[in-house]
Amino acid sequence: MRKLIGCASVGALAMLLTGCVGPSGPLVGAMGGIYANVSGPVLATSNSGASKVGEASSTGFICVAMGDSSIKAACANGGITKISYVDYHVTSVLNLYVKTTVTVYGE
Repeated sequence: MRKLIGCASVGALAMLLTGCVGPSGPLVGAMGGIYANVSGPVLATSNSGASKVGEASSTGFICVAMGDSSIKAACANGGITKISYVDYHVTSVLNLYVKTTVTVYGE
């Protein structure tokens, strides 16, 4: 019985420390449990021009997340119709606060 209580306590503590607003989808790269500040590529196309830039962000804080960090929203914000490449940036603190920004470059 003590082992069961110990295992359940460790599991509950692990869930508490990781939070519930962690990044998801293809943007999950190297993530730190305490703090993460990472960037990386999402995609690249054969279009070579990149005279315009558009960004879209979403934010989560203690189990509540809002915003639109989609490629479509970033294109609309930058007036982009032909995508050259897409990057992302994720900042996370204890997975209790997470901000994801998608940046689209194109024409």
